[in-house]
Amino acid sequence: MTASDPDPDLVGRGALVLVGTPIGNLGDLGPRARDALRDADVIACEDTRRTRALLSAIDVPAGNRLRSVHAHNETERAVHIVDEIADGKRVAYVTDAGMPGISDPGAELVRACLRADLCVEVVPGPTALTVALVLSGLPTERFVFDGFLPRKGADRRTRLAALGSEPRTAVLYESPRRVAATLADLVEACGPERPVAVVRELTKLFEEAYRGTLAEAATLAAHHPARGEHVIVLGGAPAGSVSDDTVVDAVRDALESGASARDAATAVAAELGVARRRAYEVALTLRNS
Repeated sequence: MTASDPDPDLVGRGALVLVGTPIGNLGDLGPRARDALRDADVIACEDTRRTRALLSAIDVPAGNRLRSVHAHNETERAVHIVDEIADGKRVAYVTDAGMPGISDPGAELVRACLRADLCVEVVPGPTALTVALVLSGLPTERFVFDGFLPRKGADRRTRLAALGSEPRTAVLYESPRRVAATLADLVEACGPERPVAVVRELTKLFEEAYRGTLAEAATLAAHHPARGEHVIVLGGAPAGSVSDDTVVDAVRDALESGASARDAATAVAAELGVARRRAYEVALTLRNS
């Protein structure tokens, strides 16, 4: 069998094969991933143009195997993918970069195949989540992944509030257009001294990692235009954080002394060292109760 021949043991064995692809450096695509793309009967992909370029770079012919499966059509296309796998085809799925299903399409394809009792395989590959986490220098024993925060509204406020009291290291993704605003919101939710690492352009020539406090990172981001996708790795809330009851009592005292909700939140945040957003939400709740 030559390097371009399919593996005879896989012929006729239908499966969905999730293939992790490089997040920046093509050298991170391993031999097994290349073989999976070579042997696939169908290559479903988030963007056919980017996948065609990837296949060309690793000398794997695309032919007529490419199918577009992205966030807006994944549920619809999953029906066709399931039929193809049931007919014995091997369908590889790749997103633009990283691991399918991790803040990328792919999860619905997996669920559809599992519901149909079809085989699902994974060829592991790079993902910005773990790369940034280990690069951050922050604790990795226990962590949470929060993906992209909602852009606005109550859902965003709820998620930010949860991060404010989260004791584990948290990992978030953010676009260059919104990273400054998100860091500023995190200062409000978590306090200015919370440790953070902000990394961008992972595995690429201009990879950068900033490590410091949220206040410092927010100031830096506000004055320096960002490029490339960012990963924010946020240190957990410190042990012995101020209890909710203590915050409520302090805010109530400030309100009863005549302070506005905004002034009460500012005073309590400075007094107790808690995030101003946390104190302000308590103030609004007490004022409206």
